Amino acid sequence: MELTRLRGFRDLIGADARAMSLVEERARALVERYSMKEIRIPVLERTQLYQRSTGETSDIVEKQMYTFTDRDEGETVVALRPEGTPGVVRAYIEAGLDRTEPEQRLFYSGAMFRRERPQKGRYRQFFQFGVEIFGRPDAACDAEILIMIDELCRDLKVPFTVEINSIGCQKCRPNFRGALVQWGRAHWEELCDDCHNRIDRNPLRLLDCKIDAKLTESAPKSLDYLCDECRTHFDTVKELLSAGKVQFVVNPRMVRGLDYYTRTAFEVMAGGLGAQSTVVAGGRYDGLVETMGGAAVAGIGFAIGVDRMALAIQAAGMAPSAAPDAAIIAMGPAATRHAIVVARNLREANLNVEMLSPQRKMKTLLARAAKIGARVAVIIGDDEVARGVVQIRDLKQSTQREVAVAEAARAIADARGE
Repeated sequence: MELTRLRGFRDLIGADARAMSLVEERARALVERYSMKEIRIPVLERTQLYQRSTGETSDIVEKQMYTFTDRDEGETVVALRPEGTPGVVRAYIEAGLDRTEPEQRLFYSGAMFRRERPQKGRYRQFFQFGVEIFGRPDAACDAEILIMIDELCRDLKVPFTVEINSIGCQKCRPNFRGALVQWGRAHWEELCDDCHNRIDRNPLRLLDCKIDAKLTESAPKSLDYLCDECRTHFDTVKELLSAGKVQFVVNPRMVRGLDYYTRTAFEVMAGGLGAQSTVVAGGRYDGLVETMGGAAVAGIGFAIGVDRMALAIQAAGMAPSAAPDAAIIAMGPAATRHAIVVARNLREANLNVEMLSPQRKMKTLLARAAKIGARVAVIIGDDEVARGVVQIRDLKQSTQREVAVAEAARAIADARGE
């Protein structure tokens, strides 16, 4: 049997893994500055959790979930988590926070699973970094998380566009929903089969259709059906984003594909990714906690597609280098013992150092140092040990100089341009 990875799953090695880690590291540092607290949720949940929250008519529930029967749980049907928000909401309610401390600022990260058609930027195992804020129904909270996303994209130096919309609330959305149904029936012959199924079950998803995208440009717009409260809320969000110097575009066709969104919805698109350009998405879900059995607590959140953001970093030429600052070449047993100490001192000076095998010849080791992209080679022989020095060979300029061991870190830092 040939043992290869499953379709839609990836091995991440070297630069690809480092780009993913960079997104997660920068996102974690950012949310902690925004006073977020971490939450870790299970990768396996009852399938009912997603049917109740994400919506039985969503593509996730209808087509994409990995489900199976857990015989240890009384024949319970369980699913690998396809998204993070429902699990966070469940944990929030189960811990009693919706009634004891409803205002919470949480973040999570980890793998999600959807059985989609694989393509670049869309995988069956993918990674998300998400933020969920509970107990804040105000427009200032919407603006704050969009400012947070803007800050992250700028920090990662990824070209991006922020699109926002308001899809109204339970009071005004029925009018918009009715208008979409009426429009859909008037254009029945022109719509695809999926849209035929959506008209009665979830008409807002007509605007999500990629096949009928051109046609739905003439469909009713949610902004034309907002009640006074929703219109004021959305106007305030836009005003605060402008005050926060966030550039955005209002996209009246954006509705998001999940049932639980209300009022503000948004997506962030990055350049250089082709069709799968959405790197961050989210919105407000004020009724979700109550729908799942909790108190009537407002909520808003977003998820970063870590895989896609990493691809955007690489496309922008901003991927971090994994090359070491220095490769250490030790010639002989005494030099090897000394090199162990030198390597540790250099690493304590925050330098990236790789120690090469002392059992190979100098020519081979210099070739290896160049191949791994080291800026310099630190050469240590018995003579260098005796005199307390090392040889610093600049591999790009093909120059070499002798420095005292105590000065080696500074010499390496200078060579890399610091």
